[in-house]
Amino acid sequence: MSESTHGVPGVAGAAAEAAGGWARAGRHAGIAGAAIGVVAAGAAAGVALERLTVGRGVRRKARTALDSAGPYGTLRGTPGRAYAEDGTELYYETDEPDERPDGEAQKARRRRLLGALGRRSAAPTVVFSHGYCLSQDAWHFQRAALRGNVRTVHWDQRSHGRSSRGHAQIEGTEPVTIDMLGRDLKAVLDAAVPEGPIVLIGHSMGGMTVMALADQYPEYVAERVVGVGLIGTSAGRLSEVAFGLPSLGVKAFHRFAPGVLKALGAQSELVEKGRRATADLFAGLVKRYSFGAPKDVDPGVARFAERLIEATPIDVVAEFFPAFAVHDKTAALAAYDGVPALVLAGDRDLITPPEHSRAIGDLLPAAELVCVPDAGHLVMLEHPDLVNDRLTALVARAVSESRARRPARA
Repeated sequence: MSESTHGVPGVAGAAAEAAGGWARAGRHAGIAGAAIGVVAAGAAAGVALERLTVGRGVRRKARTALDSAGPYGTLRGTPGRAYAEDGTELYYETDEPDERPDGEAQKARRRRLLGALGRRSAAPTVVFSHGYCLSQDAWHFQRAALRGNVRTVHWDQRSHGRSSRGHAQIEGTEPVTIDMLGRDLKAVLDAAVPEGPIVLIGHSMGGMTVMALADQYPEYVAERVVGVGLIGTSAGRLSEVAFGLPSLGVKAFHRFAPGVLKALGAQSELVEKGRRATADLFAGLVKRYSFGAPKDVDPGVARFAERLIEATPIDVVAEFFPAFAVHDKTAALAAYDGVPALVLAGDRDLITPPEHSRAIGDLLPAAELVCVPDAGHLVMLEHPDLVNDRLTALVARAVSESRARRPARA
């Protein structure tokens, strides 16, 4: 379905003007900067209407109010630190289950999660891996739902959140790769979950990290992992994603984006100022590419997503971006074929379109495949109750099947 802009010529103009700031920031990249400027303008045209109807001062005050009042991302656990092979410090937090559940609702949730597990049986630890330009706080609603009922670990990928900048990237000795992130996850698991069964949950890049773990440590996965959830992610062919753009824009984006981002990363201070100056455009782009039905999203949640993404420095964005074009972990998925699996995607996801999840589902035929209507890339923020329900069911299946395979020992 296509939409016409007849009658609102100022929309495209406003979008192009705002996007031009980004193009100028990358002017030293020559034609690449111009190409990305055109793509950005095309993407922005779909969100620029808000700029015509709501004053900038009103939007600024609203953002400030939401920042001060929003509870999202405030949950904290017991801090821990693991160390990657290059010495990068990886920050994680652990939430332990309550010894005695408080209230009937929590007791019911725990019964659903753990069923009739006896005292001698080990409940799994659920480990969450977040996506590109996010942090562990992106799992706010899922963390709240499981909190106190089952042991969980939330970690920040290198150069994101509270983890340190990647040493290899600072030193220029090794680029970021998805395989590297899989090894980082292994380091976190060794530190935070030295024993017992594990359920792995990954969103977007976090899902790719989970696949990379299986690719490099298949014996570990066979021994320890009893369930896996892959949310809004892909096993490969990301260089073909259209991002909701016309074919000309797609070709330009995939051809020039790595070079432009590298140029922008080299001018990070200037670009960060540009991001603040074009906050309205940035917020609109976050909504379009994060949510399937932006107008229906709680403004506090939308602002929370914006804050998560804007907290990622442009040079980190540039460091990670090339890894996605060469990501291919199709074969590695076989390691998860024998455990309960959930593959979930939003049907309006423009970043990792639902057909990528369907492709994963084809390789994991026993997995539960869920395509959420009217949902975008940040489906766990947009439809938290549904995602929480399916994750709870996954953990319950993992507990049940793990217990059947490995009877409790005296």
